[in-house]
Parts: sequence; structure tokens; C-alpha cells
Amino acid sequence: MAEGDSPTVARRRIRLALREARDAAGLTQLQVAEEMEWSLSKVIRIENGDVTIAPNDLKPLLSYYGIKDKEQVADLLSSARIARARQREAWYQTQEFRELLSDATRRHIEYEAEAVAVRSYSIYYLPGYLQTEEYATALTGTFDEEDIGSRQRVQLLIKARRMRRQTLLSRLDAVQAFVLLDESVFMRPIGGAKVFAQQLTEMRRLVSDGPVHLRMLPFALDYPIANNGSYELLALSDRGAHSEILYRENGVTDEIIEDQATTERHRKRFEQLWHLSNDETDTIRFLDSRIKDLETQSQKAKGHV
Repeated sequence: MAEGDSPTVARRRIRLALREARDAAGLTQLQVAEEMEWSLSKVIRIENGDVTIAPNDLKPLLSYYGIKDKEQVADLLSSARIARARQREAWYQTQEFRELLSDATRRHIEYEAEAVAVRSYSIYYLPGYLQTEEYATALTGTFDEEDIGSRQRVQLLIKARRMRRQTLLSRLDAVQAFVLLDESVFMRPIGGAKVFAQQLTEMRRLVSDGPVHLRMLPFALDYPIANNGSYELLALSDRGAHSEILYRENGVTDEIIEDQATTERHRKRFEQLWHLSNDETDTIRFLDSRIKDLETQSQKAKGHV
């Protein structure tokens, strides 16, 4: 049922339903455009979620797809109305961020702000919503001090990371966060000992307060791990696999995947590794030891200055 859905969730439901209905009918996007007397770009933009579809356009489209069940039609029309509800422009949709962030990244942020559960698996660095500003700055990389464009871009990236973090952490009472990190994430002191100690201390606070559940995959684990790279699973409702979305990036590009078979496969792998990892007690014990070592390193380095 669409009742109670946010515009974000409603837009996704419509987009997926129309894409699945067209595939089931064996039609191409071009055939749909010609039949409905629309431009091909309009069909593509509706299915990509770039624009919403008006209820008056949706009715004949559903009829063309052969969807006649009254309850299903009413449900989709309700979703269409919710999807078109006027919303205040989100920060990540403003011009400065539209030019900086990829479509997949902006959609990821939008879904993250609506998710009821977030499952993050990382083998290189902490998920964005856990990163302190100092850690995020170090992670963003170096840039030429003379290149003003690069400097401004880095500053915007850091701002986007900060706002994403604030958005998610402000609603941790309404979302469950499960964070699974490879031991290498704890051992790689991005930003130096002082910055990384502060980062781990902040993560320790979030885990202690309860909203974030943390586990570590130790180097000593004698279990083959699929080479998936880092990824995040976002559940937009408690309705099961249909509500889950996969976001992944590889340093060159990023993507949002909504294919149920793919999201279910990644969810299964996440659960397997979650149960094979160190439990939260052992992970926190390791985390405390690592923070202590980093603080000692930082003090020694300060003493040599």
C-alpha cells in the first residue's frame, strides 16, 4: 500500500512498477513512447526516476501495459500522487551539488535519508556517515594549492560528506545501522595518528550510545570472502527484499542497483560475514586498543616536534 509512504519511496515504487510492467509486456521504451505519443526521453526519465508521472498519464499507460486489477491500479495512482507532492528542495539537489555529485550519489543520499536500515560493508575506509570532517578531508586526497577549482571541489565534497552525516545521524532513533569493517579499515591511519584516533573515538561513541552496531572481519578469518568490494544496502521499509537498494562504488564510478536478485545476493553475503566476524564486544575491545596505540603514537610524535 502507498499510504504512509514518503514521496521518495513512492517515486521508487512507481519507477520499479512501470519498468517491470513494460518488461512483462515485452515492450521497448521506444514502443511505449510512440503509443503514448511521448518523447523517448520522457519514458526514460520516468523509468529512471528523474521526473514523476501525472496520474492522468499513468492511467492510460497502465491500461497499455495490461494492468487492470482495480486494487493495483488504485495503489499505483495513490503512489503517483504522493510522488508528486511538493517538497522543499533538498541540499543535494541544489545546483552546486548537482554539478559535483553523480546521479547515483545523489540518489544514494536521498535513499539514505529515508532508510529504516543501513548495512555497510567496507574494506578500505569508514562509511561516509561515520566520518569526522578531519578524516573526510584526509580521505578526499591532496590537491594542488594553486588549483582553485580543485580546492573548491574538495571543500564542496567535504561539505557534502558533513551534511550527509548530519542527516543520517539526526534520525538514528528511526534507522538501524549495521557496520561491517575489514580489519584493514582499523589499521589504516588515514590523516595520521591524531586524526585517526579522533575518528575511531567518535565511532566508539556512536557504538556505545547504541544506534550503530559494529563488527570487524579479522585478518585471521579463514573463510573465503567474495570480491564484492565495499557496498551499502539501504532498506526503505520493513516490507522485505523489495524495499532494499544496493549502492556501490569502485573509485572510478558508482551505481545504484535495485535488481532484487542482486540485492538479495549481497544481503545474504553480508549476513554470512556478519555472523563470521568478531562480535561487538570483541570489536570494541580491539577498537579501544587501537585508539590507545594511536594516541600513544600521536603523543610521541608531538614530543619530537
